[in-house]
Amino acid sequence: MKLVITSSKNSEHFYIQQSFINSYGKSTSKTIRKLGSLADLSSKLNTDRDGVIKWCKEQVAIETQKYNDDNDRILVPLYPSQIIDKNKALSFNCGYLFLQSICSSLRLDNICRNIKNKYSFQYDLEAILSDLIYARILNPSSKLSSYSYCQSFLEKPKYELHDVYRALQVLSSEMDYIQSELYRNSQFIHKRNTSVLYYDCTNYFFEIEQEKDDRKYGKSKENRPNPIVGMGLFMDGDGFPLSFSVYPGNQNEQLTLKPLEEKVIQDFGCTKFIYCSDSGLGSKNNKKFNNLSDRAYVITQSLKKLKKEDKDTALNPKQFRKLGSDKFIDINTLDENDDDVINSIYYKEIPLETAGLSETLIVTYSVKYKKYQRSIRDNQIERAKKSIAENGKLKKNRHNPNDPMRFIKQNSVTEDGEIANDIQCYIDYDIVNEEERYDGFYAVSTNLEGDVQEIININKRRWQIEECFRIMKTDFKARPVYVSRQDSIQAHFLTCFIALLVYRILEKKLNYKYTVQEIMDTLKSMKLTLIENAGYVPSYTRKDITDDLHQLFGYRTDYQIMQKSKIRNIIKKSKNDKILL
Repeated sequence: MKLVITSSKNSEHFYIQQSFINSYGKSTSKTIRKLGSLADLSSKLNTDRDGVIKWCKEQVAIETQKYNDDNDRILVPLYPSQIIDKNKALSFNCGYLFLQSICSSLRLDNICRNIKNKYSFQYDLEAILSDLIYARILNPSSKLSSYSYCQSFLEKPKYELHDVYRALQVLSSEMDYIQSELYRNSQFIHKRNTSVLYYDCTNYFFEIEQEKDDRKYGKSKENRPNPIVGMGLFMDGDGFPLSFSVYPGNQNEQLTLKPLEEKVIQDFGCTKFIYCSDSGLGSKNNKKFNNLSDRAYVITQSLKKLKKEDKDTALNPKQFRKLGSDKFIDINTLDENDDDVINSIYYKEIPLETAGLSETLIVTYSVKYKKYQRSIRDNQIERAKKSIAENGKLKKNRHNPNDPMRFIKQNSVTEDGEIANDIQCYIDYDIVNEEERYDGFYAVSTNLEGDVQEIININKRRWQIEECFRIMKTDFKARPVYVSRQDSIQAHFLTCFIALLVYRILEKKLNYKYTVQEIMDTLKSMKLTLIENAGYVPSYTRKDITDDLHQLFGYRTDYQIMQKSKIRNIIKKSKNDKILL
Protein backbone atom coordinates (compact mmCIF):
# COMPACT_ATOMS: atom_id res chain seq x y z
CA MET A 1 0.00 0.00 0.00
CA LYS A 2 1.17 3.53 -0.74
CA LEU A 3 -0.07 7.11 -0.55
CA VAL A 4 -0.74 8.82 -3.91
CA ILE A 5 -1.22 12.58 -4.21
CA THR A 6 -2.73 14.11 -7.34
CA SER A 7 -2.60 17.83 -7.98
CA SER A 8 -4.91 20.05 -9.99
CA LYS A 9 -4.93 23.79 -10.55
CA ASN A 10 -6.96 24.53 -7.45
CA SER A 11 -6.54 21.49 -5.16
CA GLU A 12 -4.73 18.29 -4.11
CA HIS A 13 -6.35 14.91 -3.65
CA PHE A 14 -5.12 11.95 -1.58
CA TYR A 15 -5.59 8.23 -2.37
CA ILE A 16 -4.40 4.86 -1.06
CA GLN A 17 -3.21 2.62 -3.87
CA GLN A 18 -2.09 -0.99 -4.02
CA SER A 19 0.37 -2.38 -6.54
CA PHE A 20 -0.05 -5.97 -7.76
CA ILE A 21 0.69 -8.34 -10.63
CA ASN A 22 -2.36 -8.97 -12.80
CA SER A 23 -3.36 -12.21 -14.53
CA TYR A 24 -1.22 -11.29 -17.57
CA GLY A 25 1.90 -10.99 -15.41
CA LYS A 26 2.07 -7.23 -15.67
CA SER A 27 2.55 -4.81 -12.78
CA THR A 28 -0.41 -2.52 -12.21
CA SER A 29 -2.23 -0.79 -9.35
CA LYS A 30 -5.67 -0.01 -8.06
CA THR A 31 -7.17 2.56 -5.75
CA ILE A 32 -8.16 1.03 -2.43
CA ARG A 33 -9.55 4.13 -0.78
CA LYS A 34 -10.11 7.80 -1.59
CA LEU A 35 -9.12 9.88 1.41
CA GLY A 36 -10.30 13.30 0.19
CA SER A 37 -9.06 16.68 -0.91
CA LEU A 38 -6.55 18.83 0.98
CA ALA A 39 -9.18 21.49 1.73
CA ASP A 40 -11.74 19.02 3.05
CA LEU A 41 -9.20 17.10 5.17
CA SER A 42 -7.63 20.32 6.55
CA SER A 43 -11.06 21.51 7.65
CA LYS A 44 -12.04 18.12 9.04
CA LEU A 45 -8.81 17.51 10.90
CA ASN A 46 -8.23 21.16 11.81
CA THR A 47 -4.62 21.05 10.64
CA ASP A 48 -2.29 22.20 7.87
CA ARG A 49 -0.92 20.24 4.88
CA ASP A 50 1.80 18.52 6.94
CA GLY A 51 -0.81 17.35 9.42
CA VAL A 52 -3.00 16.04 6.60
CA ILE A 53 -0.11 14.07 5.07
CA LYS A 54 0.78 12.58 8.48
CA TRP A 55 -2.84 11.46 8.93
CA CYS A 56 -2.94 10.00 5.42
CA LYS A 57 0.19 7.95 6.09
CA GLU A 58 -1.43 6.57 9.24
CA GLN A 59 -4.41 5.49 7.16
CA VAL A 60 -2.04 3.76 4.72
CA ALA A 61 -0.51 1.82 7.62
CA ILE A 62 -3.97 0.81 8.83
CA GLU A 63 -5.03 -0.42 5.41
CA THR A 64 -1.74 -2.31 5.00
CA GLN A 65 -2.22 -4.09 8.33
CA LYS A 66 -5.83 -4.87 7.48
CA TYR A 67 -4.76 -6.34 4.14
CA ASN A 68 -2.06 -8.45 5.80
CA ASP A 69 -4.52 -9.73 8.43
CA ASP A 70 -7.08 -10.61 5.79
CA ASN A 71 -4.51 -12.46 3.71
CA ASP A 72 -2.53 -14.11 6.55
CA ARG A 73 -4.61 -17.22 6.23
CA ILE A 74 -3.77 -20.82 5.60
CA LEU A 75 -6.01 -22.77 3.26
CA VAL A 76 -6.24 -26.36 4.51
CA PRO A 77 -7.18 -28.99 1.93
CA LEU A 78 -9.27 -31.64 3.68
CA TYR A 79 -11.12 -34.39 1.84
CA PRO A 80 -14.20 -36.11 3.33
CA SER A 81 -13.45 -39.25 1.29
CA GLN A 82 -9.80 -39.62 2.35
CA ILE A 83 -8.90 -41.83 5.34
CA ILE A 84 -6.13 -40.73 7.68
CA ASP A 85 -2.83 -42.63 7.66
CA LYS A 86 -2.58 -45.71 9.82
CA ASN A 87 -0.29 -45.63 12.91
CA LYS A 88 0.47 -41.95 12.46
CA ALA A 89 0.11 -39.75 15.55
CA LEU A 90 -1.81 -36.54 14.94
CA SER A 91 -2.34 -35.29 18.51
CA PHE A 92 0.55 -33.95 20.62
CA ASN A 93 0.83 -32.58 24.15
CA CYS A 94 2.29 -29.08 24.40
CA GLY A 95 1.64 -28.49 28.12
CA TYR A 96 5.01 -30.02 28.96
CA LEU A 97 6.70 -26.99 27.33
CA PHE A 98 6.02 -24.90 30.44
CA LEU A 99 7.62 -27.56 32.61
CA GLN A 100 10.52 -27.67 30.16
CA SER A 101 11.05 -23.94 30.65
CA ILE A 102 11.38 -24.47 34.41
CA CYS A 103 13.77 -27.42 33.99
CA SER A 104 15.83 -25.28 31.63
CA SER A 105 15.96 -22.52 34.24
CA LEU A 106 17.09 -25.09 36.82
CA ARG A 107 19.98 -25.83 34.42
CA LEU A 108 19.20 -29.50 34.27
CA ASP A 109 21.26 -29.72 31.09
CA ASN A 110 24.42 -28.56 32.92
CA ILE A 111 23.82 -30.99 35.77
CA CYS A 112 23.42 -33.94 33.39
CA ARG A 113 26.39 -32.83 31.29
CA ASN A 114 28.63 -32.81 34.37
CA ILE A 115 27.38 -36.27 35.35
CA LYS A 116 27.99 -37.63 31.86
CA ASN A 117 31.62 -36.50 32.03
CA LYS A 118 32.11 -39.04 34.84
CA TYR A 119 30.62 -41.98 32.94
CA SER A 120 30.88 -43.58 29.50
CA PHE A 121 27.20 -43.93 28.57
CA GLN A 122 25.93 -42.64 25.21
CA TYR A 123 22.23 -42.00 25.91
CA ASP A 124 20.83 -38.53 26.56
CA LEU A 125 20.53 -38.38 30.36
CA GLU A 126 18.94 -34.93 30.36
CA ALA A 127 16.19 -36.02 27.96
CA ILE A 128 15.44 -39.12 30.04
CA LEU A 129 15.36 -37.28 33.37
CA SER A 130 13.30 -34.41 31.92
CA ASP A 131 10.74 -36.76 30.39
CA LEU A 132 10.44 -38.71 33.65
CA ILE A 133 9.71 -35.42 35.45
CA TYR A 134 7.12 -34.32 32.86
CA ALA A 135 5.41 -37.73 32.93
CA ARG A 136 5.36 -37.77 36.75
CA ILE A 137 3.39 -34.52 36.73
CA LEU A 138 1.20 -35.06 33.67
CA ASN A 139 0.61 -38.80 33.65
CA PRO A 140 2.13 -40.52 36.73
CA SER A 141 2.62 -44.23 36.13
CA SER A 142 5.31 -46.88 35.68
CA LYS A 143 8.53 -46.21 33.76
CA LEU A 144 7.20 -48.23 30.81
CA SER A 145 3.95 -46.26 30.72
CA SER A 146 5.86 -43.00 31.14
CA TYR A 147 8.04 -43.85 28.16
CA SER A 148 4.93 -44.57 26.08
CA TYR A 149 3.26 -41.36 27.23
CA CYS A 150 6.27 -39.27 26.25
CA GLN A 151 5.72 -40.39 22.65
CA SER A 152 2.81 -37.93 22.63
CA PHE A 153 5.05 -34.90 23.21
CA LEU A 154 5.91 -32.53 20.38
CA GLU A 155 9.46 -33.83 20.75
CA LYS A 156 9.42 -37.62 20.78
CA PRO A 157 12.09 -39.44 22.80
CA LYS A 158 15.21 -40.28 20.82
CA TYR A 159 16.33 -42.80 23.41
CA GLU A 160 15.14 -46.37 23.94
CA LEU A 161 13.27 -47.87 26.88
CA HIS A 162 16.30 -49.83 28.07
CA ASP A 163 18.20 -46.52 28.31
CA VAL A 164 15.65 -45.37 30.91
CA TYR A 165 16.41 -48.27 33.25
CA ARG A 166 20.15 -47.80 32.77
CA ALA A 167 19.81 -44.11 33.54
CA LEU A 168 18.08 -44.91 36.85
CA GLN A 169 21.31 -46.48 38.13
CA VAL A 170 23.27 -43.32 37.31
CA LEU A 171 20.65 -41.03 38.82
CA SER A 172 20.72 -43.04 42.05
CA SER A 173 24.52 -42.79 42.27
CA GLU A 174 24.41 -39.01 41.74
CA MET A 175 21.37 -38.32 43.91
CA ASP A 176 23.18 -36.12 46.45
CA TYR A 177 24.98 -34.13 43.74
CA ILE A 178 21.75 -33.50 41.83
CA GLN A 179 19.97 -32.25 44.96
CA SER A 180 22.74 -29.84 45.90
CA GLU A 181 22.99 -28.49 42.32
CA LEU A 182 19.23 -28.03 42.07
CA TYR A 183 19.32 -26.03 45.29
CA ARG A 184 22.05 -23.75 43.96
CA ASN A 185 20.45 -23.33 40.54
CA SER A 186 17.00 -22.68 42.01
CA GLN A 187 18.49 -19.59 43.69
CA PHE A 188 18.63 -17.96 40.22
CA ILE A 189 14.87 -18.46 39.87
CA HIS A 190 13.76 -17.68 43.41
CA LYS A 191 15.80 -16.68 46.44
CA ARG A 192 15.43 -19.64 48.75
CA ASN A 193 14.19 -18.93 52.26
CA THR A 194 16.39 -21.11 54.47
CA SER A 195 15.81 -19.17 57.68
CA VAL A 196 13.41 -21.95 58.70
CA LEU A 197 13.76 -25.57 57.59
CA TYR A 198 10.86 -28.00 58.06
CA TYR A 199 11.44 -31.73 58.34
CA ASP A 200 9.06 -34.66 58.29
CA CYS A 201 8.96 -38.33 57.33
CA THR A 202 6.57 -40.63 55.56
CA ASN A 203 6.72 -44.10 54.02
CA TYR A 204 5.71 -45.81 50.79
CA PHE A 205 4.44 -49.33 50.36
CA PHE A 206 5.48 -52.01 47.86
CA GLU A 207 3.12 -54.66 46.58
CA ILE A 208 5.40 -57.53 47.59
CA GLU A 209 5.33 -60.10 50.39
CA GLN A 210 9.01 -60.51 51.26
CA GLU A 211 11.50 -57.98 52.58
CA LYS A 212 14.40 -56.98 50.36
CA ASP A 213 17.05 -54.24 50.66
CA ASP A 214 15.41 -51.16 52.23
CA ARG A 215 11.93 -52.59 51.78
CA LYS A 216 11.19 -53.72 55.32
CA TYR A 217 8.11 -54.44 57.37
CA GLY A 218 7.37 -51.42 59.52
CA LYS A 219 4.53 -49.24 60.69
CA SER A 220 2.87 -48.05 57.50
CA LYS A 221 1.30 -44.58 57.46
CA GLU A 222 -1.50 -46.13 55.42
CA ASN A 223 -1.89 -49.22 57.63
CA ARG A 224 -0.94 -51.56 54.79
CA PRO A 225 0.53 -55.01 55.52
CA ASN A 226 3.31 -54.60 52.95
CA PRO A 227 7.03 -53.89 53.15
CA ILE A 228 7.76 -50.17 53.09
CA VAL A 229 10.60 -47.69 52.64
CA GLY A 230 10.78 -44.38 54.49
CA MET A 231 11.43 -40.90 53.14
CA GLY A 232 12.73 -37.93 55.09
CA LEU A 233 12.10 -34.54 53.50
CA PHE A 234 13.45 -31.06 54.23
CA MET A 235 11.39 -28.09 53.05
CA ASP A 236 12.37 -24.41 53.12
CA GLY A 237 10.35 -21.59 54.64
CA ASP A 238 8.40 -20.95 51.41
CA GLY A 239 7.23 -24.54 50.90
CA PHE A 240 9.89 -25.47 48.32
CA PRO A 241 11.40 -28.96 48.78
CA LEU A 242 15.06 -28.74 49.76
CA SER A 243 16.46 -32.25 50.17
CA PHE A 244 15.35 -35.81 50.85
CA SER A 245 16.68 -39.23 51.79
CA VAL A 246 15.37 -42.78 51.56
CA TYR A 247 15.84 -45.17 54.49
CA PRO A 248 14.78 -48.73 55.48
CA GLY A 249 11.12 -49.12 56.37
CA ASN A 250 11.86 -50.57 59.81
CA GLN A 251 14.20 -47.74 60.87
CA ASN A 252 13.21 -45.33 63.61
CA GLU A 253 12.49 -42.04 61.86
CA GLN A 254 14.08 -40.14 64.76
CA LEU A 255 17.46 -41.39 63.54
CA THR A 256 16.99 -40.10 59.98
CA LEU A 257 17.27 -36.39 60.78
CA LYS A 258 20.94 -35.97 61.66
CA PRO A 259 22.50 -37.59 58.54
CA LEU A 260 20.31 -35.60 56.14
CA GLU A 261 20.68 -32.37 58.09
CA GLU A 262 24.46 -32.75 58.03
CA LYS A 263 24.28 -33.06 54.22
CA VAL A 264 22.18 -29.90 54.03
CA ILE A 265 24.70 -28.04 56.18
CA GLN A 266 27.74 -29.31 54.29
CA ASP A 267 26.51 -29.57 50.68
CA PHE A 268 24.04 -26.68 50.62
CA GLY A 269 25.90 -24.26 52.88
CA CYS A 270 22.84 -23.77 55.10
CA THR A 271 24.33 -23.22 58.55
CA LYS A 272 21.95 -20.78 60.25
CA PHE A 273 18.32 -21.83 60.46
CA ILE A 274 15.43 -22.78 62.72
CA TYR A 275 14.56 -26.48 62.62
CA CYS A 276 10.81 -27.15 62.79
CA SER A 277 9.09 -30.52 63.04
CA ASP A 278 6.32 -32.39 64.81
CA SER A 279 6.79 -34.07 68.18
CA GLY A 280 7.55 -37.42 66.54
CA LEU A 281 10.87 -36.01 65.33
CA GLY A 282 11.65 -33.98 68.42
CA SER A 283 13.80 -36.43 70.36
CA LYS A 284 16.33 -35.20 72.91
CA ASN A 285 19.21 -35.95 70.54
CA ASN A 286 17.54 -34.04 67.68
CA LYS A 287 16.96 -31.07 69.96
CA LYS A 288 20.57 -31.14 71.16
CA PHE A 289 21.83 -31.31 67.57
CA ASN A 290 19.81 -28.20 66.69
CA ASN A 291 20.93 -26.37 69.80
CA LEU A 292 24.44 -26.03 68.34
CA SER A 293 26.10 -23.21 66.38
CA ASP A 294 23.55 -20.84 64.80
CA ARG A 295 20.71 -23.33 64.77
CA ALA A 296 17.54 -23.36 66.87
CA TYR A 297 14.34 -25.40 66.95
CA VAL A 298 10.57 -25.11 67.18
CA ILE A 299 8.98 -28.51 67.79
CA THR A 300 5.42 -29.44 68.67
CA GLN A 301 5.00 -30.92 72.13
CA SER A 302 2.37 -33.42 73.27
CA LEU A 303 0.88 -32.12 76.52
CA LYS A 304 -0.18 -35.65 77.45
CA LYS A 305 3.47 -36.77 77.54
CA LEU A 306 4.69 -34.00 79.86
CA LYS A 307 5.64 -34.64 83.47
CA LYS A 308 2.68 -34.28 85.80
CA GLU A 309 3.81 -30.95 87.31
CA ASP A 310 4.52 -29.46 83.87
CA LYS A 311 1.23 -30.76 82.54
CA ASP A 312 -0.72 -29.23 85.45
CA THR A 313 1.03 -25.89 84.89
CA ALA A 314 0.28 -25.98 81.17
CA LEU A 315 -3.41 -26.78 81.67
CA ASN A 316 -3.88 -24.30 84.52
CA PRO A 317 -6.37 -21.73 83.12
CA LYS A 318 -4.61 -18.81 84.78
CA GLN A 319 -1.57 -16.81 83.61
CA PHE A 320 -2.60 -16.78 79.93
CA ARG A 321 -2.13 -13.75 77.69
CA LYS A 322 -3.88 -12.75 74.51
CA LEU A 323 -1.50 -12.42 71.57
CA GLY A 324 -0.44 -8.80 71.38
CA SER A 325 -1.25 -8.06 75.03
CA ASP A 326 0.69 -8.31 78.31
CA LYS A 327 -2.43 -8.58 80.48
CA PHE A 328 -2.92 -11.92 82.27
CA ILE A 329 -6.21 -13.73 81.63
CA ASP A 330 -8.02 -16.64 83.25
CA ILE A 331 -9.35 -18.52 80.21
CA ASN A 332 -12.18 -19.97 82.30
CA THR A 333 -13.67 -16.45 82.43
CA LEU A 334 -13.80 -16.07 78.66
CA ASP A 335 -17.15 -15.72 76.90
CA GLU A 336 -16.74 -18.51 74.37
CA ASN A 337 -19.69 -17.22 72.32
CA ASP A 338 -18.02 -13.87 71.67
CA ASP A 339 -16.67 -13.57 68.12
CA ASP A 340 -13.52 -11.79 69.27
CA VAL A 341 -12.77 -14.55 71.79
CA ILE A 342 -13.48 -17.27 69.23
CA ASN A 343 -11.02 -15.75 66.76
CA SER A 344 -8.28 -14.99 69.31
CA ILE A 345 -5.33 -17.07 70.50
CA TYR A 346 -4.18 -17.07 74.11
CA TYR A 347 -0.81 -18.28 75.31
CA LYS A 348 1.51 -18.81 78.26
CA GLU A 349 5.25 -19.44 78.44
CA ILE A 350 6.70 -22.10 80.73
CA PRO A 351 10.48 -22.47 81.21
CA LEU A 352 11.64 -26.11 81.08
CA GLU A 353 14.84 -28.00 81.69
CA THR A 354 14.90 -31.05 79.41
CA ALA A 355 17.93 -33.35 79.23
CA GLY A 356 20.30 -30.50 79.95
CA LEU A 357 18.53 -28.11 77.56
CA SER A 358 17.00 -24.83 78.66
CA GLU A 359 13.89 -24.38 76.58
CA THR A 360 10.52 -22.69 76.64
CA LEU A 361 7.17 -24.43 76.36
CA ILE A 362 4.66 -22.16 74.62
CA VAL A 363 1.12 -23.35 75.35
CA THR A 364 -1.67 -21.86 73.26
CA TYR A 365 -5.42 -21.97 73.79
CA SER A 366 -8.03 -21.40 71.10
CA VAL A 367 -11.80 -21.57 71.53
CA LYS A 368 -12.15 -22.32 67.81
CA TYR A 369 -9.72 -25.24 68.12
CA LYS A 370 -11.56 -26.46 71.22
CA LYS A 371 -14.89 -26.54 69.39
CA TYR A 372 -13.28 -28.31 66.45
CA GLN A 373 -11.80 -31.04 68.69
CA ARG A 374 -15.09 -31.58 70.51
CA SER A 375 -16.98 -31.81 67.24
CA ILE A 376 -14.58 -34.50 66.02
CA ARG A 377 -14.82 -36.42 69.30
CA ASP A 378 -18.63 -36.26 69.40
CA ASN A 379 -18.72 -37.86 65.96
CA GLN A 380 -16.26 -40.52 67.11
CA ILE A 381 -18.37 -41.30 70.18
CA GLU A 382 -21.41 -41.77 67.97
CA ARG A 383 -19.41 -44.12 65.76
CA ALA A 384 -18.22 -45.99 68.85
CA LYS A 385 -21.82 -46.44 70.01
CA LYS A 386 -22.73 -47.90 66.63
CA SER A 387 -19.83 -50.36 66.99
CA ILE A 388 -21.58 -51.97 69.93
CA ALA A 389 -24.19 -54.46 68.80
CA GLU A 390 -27.58 -54.84 70.51
CA ASN A 391 -26.26 -57.80 72.47
CA GLY A 392 -23.42 -55.66 73.88
CA LYS A 393 -20.75 -57.29 71.72
CA LEU A 394 -18.17 -55.46 69.60
CA LYS A 395 -18.64 -55.36 65.85
CA LYS A 396 -14.94 -54.69 65.23
CA ASN A 397 -11.62 -54.27 67.03
CA ARG A 398 -9.57 -51.14 67.58
CA HIS A 399 -6.86 -50.48 64.99
CA ASN A 400 -5.11 -47.19 65.94
CA PRO A 401 -4.91 -44.62 68.78
CA ASN A 402 -7.49 -42.31 67.14
CA ASP A 403 -9.98 -45.07 66.44
CA PRO A 404 -13.41 -44.44 68.04
CA MET A 405 -13.03 -47.87 69.66
CA ARG A 406 -10.78 -46.26 72.29
CA PHE A 407 -13.91 -45.01 74.04
CA ILE A 408 -15.31 -48.51 74.48
CA LYS A 409 -14.66 -50.49 77.65
CA GLN A 410 -15.28 -54.20 78.00
CA ASN A 411 -16.71 -55.36 81.32
CA SER A 412 -15.22 -58.84 81.77
CA VAL A 413 -15.50 -59.01 85.57
CA THR A 414 -18.64 -59.31 87.69
CA GLU A 415 -19.35 -57.28 90.80
CA ASP A 416 -18.06 -60.22 92.88
CA GLY A 417 -14.68 -60.05 91.11
CA GLU A 418 -15.23 -63.22 89.14
CA ILE A 419 -14.68 -63.50 85.39
CA ALA A 420 -17.96 -62.98 83.57
CA ASN A 421 -19.22 -65.52 81.10
CA ASP A 422 -20.84 -62.81 79.01
CA ILE A 423 -18.62 -59.77 78.26
CA GLN A 424 -20.52 -56.50 77.83
CA CYS A 425 -19.23 -53.32 76.16
CA TYR A 426 -20.08 -49.68 76.92
CA ILE A 427 -18.78 -46.13 76.42
CA ASP A 428 -16.16 -45.24 79.01
CA TYR A 429 -16.82 -41.58 79.80
CA ASP A 430 -13.78 -41.39 82.07
CA ILE A 431 -11.67 -41.58 78.90
CA VAL A 432 -13.89 -38.95 77.25
CA ASN A 433 -13.54 -36.59 80.22
CA GLU A 434 -9.76 -37.07 80.31
CA GLU A 435 -9.45 -36.15 76.64
CA GLU A 436 -11.66 -33.09 77.13
CA ARG A 437 -9.03 -31.64 79.48
CA TYR A 438 -6.81 -30.97 76.47
CA ASP A 439 -9.45 -29.43 74.20
CA GLY A 440 -8.29 -26.15 72.72
CA PHE A 441 -4.70 -26.52 73.92
CA TYR A 442 -1.63 -26.81 71.72
CA ALA A 443 2.05 -26.56 72.60
CA VAL A 444 5.50 -26.14 71.08
CA SER A 445 8.90 -26.36 72.71
CA THR A 446 11.67 -24.05 71.55
CA ASN A 447 15.06 -22.71 72.52
CA LEU A 448 14.29 -19.39 70.81
CA GLU A 449 13.83 -16.21 72.76
CA GLY A 450 11.72 -13.67 70.99
CA ASP A 451 8.32 -12.83 69.57
CA VAL A 452 5.80 -15.53 70.53
CA GLN A 453 3.63 -14.61 67.55
CA GLU A 454 6.52 -15.34 65.15
CA ILE A 455 7.26 -18.68 66.84
CA ILE A 456 3.60 -19.65 66.53
CA ASN A 457 3.60 -18.59 62.86
CA ILE A 458 6.69 -20.71 62.18
CA ASN A 459 4.91 -23.78 63.53
CA LYS A 460 1.71 -22.97 61.64
CA ARG A 461 3.49 -23.28 58.30
CA ARG A 462 4.20 -26.97 58.95
CA TRP A 463 1.07 -27.77 56.94
CA GLN A 464 3.06 -27.12 53.75
CA ILE A 465 5.34 -30.12 54.26
CA GLU A 466 2.29 -32.30 54.84
CA GLU A 467 0.98 -30.95 51.54
CA CYS A 468 4.28 -31.88 49.85
CA PHE A 469 3.78 -35.52 50.85
CA ARG A 470 0.13 -35.42 49.80
CA ILE A 471 1.04 -34.09 46.35
CA MET A 472 3.70 -36.77 45.86
CA LYS A 473 1.48 -39.60 47.07
CA THR A 474 -1.90 -38.57 45.69
CA ASP A 475 -1.29 -36.32 42.69
CA PHE A 476 2.08 -37.65 41.52
CA LYS A 477 1.19 -41.24 42.53
CA ALA A 478 4.63 -41.96 43.97
CA ARG A 479 3.24 -45.23 45.30
CA PRO A 480 2.90 -48.06 44.68
CA VAL A 481 6.44 -48.20 43.29
CA TYR A 482 6.84 -50.22 40.08
CA VAL A 483 10.61 -50.76 40.22
CA SER A 484 12.43 -53.35 42.33
CA ARG A 485 16.16 -52.61 42.26
CA GLN A 486 17.49 -50.57 45.17
CA ASP A 487 19.08 -47.94 42.89
CA SER A 488 15.96 -47.74 40.73
CA ILE A 489 13.83 -47.11 43.82
CA GLN A 490 16.05 -44.21 44.87
CA ALA A 491 15.99 -42.78 41.33
CA HIS A 492 12.19 -43.08 41.31
CA PHE A 493 11.90 -40.93 44.42
CA LEU A 494 14.47 -38.52 43.00
CA THR A 495 12.23 -37.87 39.98
CA CYS A 496 9.26 -37.41 42.32
CA PHE A 497 11.29 -34.91 44.38
CA ILE A 498 12.35 -32.90 41.30
CA ALA A 499 8.79 -32.99 39.96
CA LEU A 500 7.62 -31.51 43.27
CA LEU A 501 10.22 -28.73 43.03
CA VAL A 502 9.20 -27.95 39.43
CA TYR A 503 5.53 -27.89 40.43
CA ARG A 504 6.21 -25.58 43.40
CA ILE A 505 8.03 -23.14 41.11
CA LEU A 506 5.15 -23.20 38.63
CA GLU A 507 2.62 -22.75 41.43
CA LYS A 508 4.56 -19.75 42.73
CA LYS A 509 4.87 -18.28 39.23
CA LEU A 510 1.07 -18.49 38.91
CA ASN A 511 0.72 -16.63 42.23
CA TYR A 512 -1.01 -19.64 43.87
CA LYS A 513 -4.19 -18.87 41.91
CA TYR A 514 -4.86 -22.50 40.98
CA THR A 515 -4.95 -25.87 42.72
CA VAL A 516 -2.55 -28.67 41.91
CA GLN A 517 -5.36 -30.56 40.18
CA GLU A 518 -6.29 -27.55 38.04
CA ILE A 519 -2.67 -27.08 36.98
CA MET A 520 -2.09 -30.76 36.22
CA ASP A 521 -5.38 -31.19 34.35
CA THR A 522 -4.74 -28.06 32.27
CA LEU A 523 -1.20 -29.03 31.27
CA LYS A 524 -2.33 -32.56 30.44
CA SER A 525 -5.23 -31.32 28.29
CA MET A 526 -3.16 -28.86 26.25
CA LYS A 527 -2.90 -30.74 22.96
CA LEU A 528 -2.20 -29.72 19.38
CA THR A 529 -3.62 -31.55 16.38
CA LEU A 530 -1.37 -31.82 13.33
CA ILE A 531 -2.90 -30.90 9.97
CA GLU A 532 -0.52 -32.26 7.34
CA ASN A 533 1.04 -29.62 5.05
CA ALA A 534 -0.64 -26.87 7.10
CA GLY A 535 0.37 -26.78 10.77
CA TYR A 536 -0.88 -27.42 14.30
CA VAL A 537 -4.38 -26.59 15.56
CA PRO A 538 -5.06 -26.25 19.32
CA SER A 539 -7.55 -28.87 20.51
CA TYR A 540 -8.00 -27.68 24.08
CA THR A 541 -10.18 -25.12 25.83
CA ARG A 542 -8.69 -21.68 26.30
CA LYS A 543 -9.12 -20.58 29.94
CA ASP A 544 -7.76 -18.00 32.36
CA ILE A 545 -5.06 -20.43 33.44
CA THR A 546 -3.87 -21.02 29.84
CA ASP A 547 -3.75 -17.25 29.28
CA ASP A 548 -1.70 -16.85 32.47
CA LEU A 549 0.70 -19.60 31.38
CA HIS A 550 1.23 -18.01 27.97
CA GLN A 551 1.72 -14.55 29.42
CA LEU A 552 4.15 -15.70 32.09
CA PHE A 553 6.35 -17.84 29.82
CA GLY A 554 6.32 -15.51 26.82
CA TYR A 555 4.93 -17.77 24.10
CA ARG A 556 1.46 -18.81 22.95
CA THR A 557 0.15 -22.14 21.71
CA ASP A 558 -3.48 -21.06 21.26
CA TYR A 559 -3.51 -19.46 17.80
CA GLN A 560 -6.10 -20.96 15.46
CA ILE A 561 -3.33 -22.60 13.47
CA MET A 562 0.46 -22.53 13.85
CA GLN A 563 2.97 -23.49 11.22
CA LYS A 564 5.70 -26.00 12.09
CA SER A 565 8.34 -23.27 12.02
CA LYS A 566 6.39 -21.39 14.70
CA ILE A 567 6.24 -24.50 16.90
CA ARG A 568 9.97 -25.08 16.44
CA ASN A 569 10.62 -21.53 17.65
CA ILE A 570 8.41 -22.09 20.71
CA ILE A 571 10.26 -25.31 21.56
CA LYS A 572 13.58 -23.51 21.21
CA LYS A 573 12.36 -20.69 23.44
CA SER A 574 11.21 -23.14 26.14
CA LYS A 575 14.73 -24.58 26.25
CA ASN A 576 16.72 -21.38 26.18
CA ASP A 577 14.80 -18.67 28.03
CA LYS A 578 15.36 -18.42 31.78
CA ILE A 579 12.46 -17.62 34.07
CA LEU A 580 12.57 -15.46 37.19
CA LEU A 581 10.09 -15.17 40.04
